[in-house]
Amino acid sequence: MNLQGYQQYKEQSIYTMTQGELLNLLYDELMKRLLRAEIALKDENFELFDASVMRCREIVQYLKDTLNRKYPISAELSRMYDFFLYELSRISARRDEKVIIELKPLVQDLREAFKEASKQVAN
Repeated sequence: MNLQGYQQYKEQSIYTMTQGELLNLLYDELMKRLLRAEIALKDENFELFDASVMRCREIVQYLKDTLNRKYPISAELSRMYDFFLYELSRISARRDEKVIIELKPLVQDLREAFKEASKQVAN
């Protein structure tokens, strides 16, 4: 398989996505990494756990950094992202599966809200 061609394809598809599609992709990746961290913790694979939690933190920080501050909802989202970052720090420090389980539905709800908003904007 031509890995360079595949990498170019992935990059091109990202460049042609709408903002809503990119946001959904980030939330999908965040959910995937939370699940991966949960499984790694159960398997006591702490290297994968730490890498997964770190990637979650990077995604949430990116989401926070790219907020468009001209909209009032951005302040609320910024606080929500701060909460996510705090919880991810707790997950990392304590290696506590319970905190992951509590965080996942919050991320899922926000993901679904953005997905629905994206559909409405497209229509």
